[in-house]
Amino acid sequence: MKFSIAAKFNLVFVTIFAIGFAAAGVVADGLLKQSAREETLQNARLLLEAAKSVRGYTAGQIAPLLKNQMKYEFHPQSVPSYSAVEHLNVILKAYPDFSYKEATLNPTNLRDKASDWEADIVHKLRKSPELKEFSGERDTATGRSLYIARPLQIKDGACLACHSTAAAAPKTMIDIYGANNGFGWQLNEIIGAQVISVPMAVPLQRANAIFRTFMLSLLGVFVVVFVALNLMVHLFVTRRIKHLAQVADQVSMGKFEAEDFEVRGNDELSALAQSFTRMRTSLASALKMLEE
Repeated sequence: MKFSIAAKFNLVFVTIFAIGFAAAGVVADGLLKQSAREETLQNARLLLEAAKSVRGYTAGQIAPLLKNQMKYEFHPQSVPSYSAVEHLNVILKAYPDFSYKEATLNPTNLRDKASDWEADIVHKLRKSPELKEFSGERDTATGRSLYIARPLQIKDGACLACHSTAAAAPKTMIDIYGANNGFGWQLNEIIGAQVISVPMAVPLQRANAIFRTFMLSLLGVFVVVFVALNLMVHLFVTRRIKHLAQVADQVSMGKFEAEDFEVRGNDELSALAQSFTRMRTSLASALKMLEE
């Protein structure tokens, strides 16, 4: 099969681009997914910091104000974990894909009861008290889910006033939550974990959208470069070679009156055209001498 110079050039160019396009796609896909995952985890860390701030504010400023009232009526707003959950629930209305839970092994409020997979995280944090953060993925009924967890540790002895024994806890709290849960906590004990979960579909969707934009942009650049290079090859190479070939055919048939090949520039084709013109002139002179 006979291929022109332009066809060979395009074949090589398309092959190189296809290999580069595929390699760029594989690398970009991995990097974008990893970047989207890290971005999602960073957003989750900001939410955890918000929850931590609310816990500190509640323990340091709200609880003391309600201390006397607690003797007559229990206010859950004075409990750091309750305030953090309620505060995050308001924030997460703007981020419905995220969920927050203060998963506790033995909670006072049973809504904070750790599920099986959350309990596994708490036990892992207990076994590794130096571990300040833990993240991972898990399978759910709706697909893969990304989570990040931080330990809930009893660092303030004041917490034990409500969680050491049922007898020591405020009666108003017992009236609401009962005497069976949320007791027996110890100072410096990891009793649970702050857990934020988000479906993996969220970061993957973001990564895929950026990936498609990147690949389409790369393809667009290729098309522009492909057209530009083909135009340049046609103007500066193939068109001039075809013209030179036509003149050479005419000269080979003895038509020395054929138009001269226009020589412009100092590139290789110009040098070839100059050599051809000299050869044509020499050949014409030689034939004229033979005829005489």
